[in-house]
Amino acid sequence: MFEQIKHNMETISGVEIYPILSLLIFFIFFVGLGVWVLSYKKEKIDELSQIPLKDN
Repeated sequence: MFEQIKHNMETISGVEIYPILSLLIFFIFFVGLGVWVLSYKKEKIDELSQIPLKDN
């Protein structure tokens, strides 16, 4: 099965760019997520953490 996939992928021109693009998208997403989490305001985090404890 992998032989067929490998053969098909080798015959596609420009296929070597896809793993690089996938890695870049993955890396950029998680770096962006990390920046967003680290830049979040402590007051907002405290406010959100109290939501489950509030009685409506």
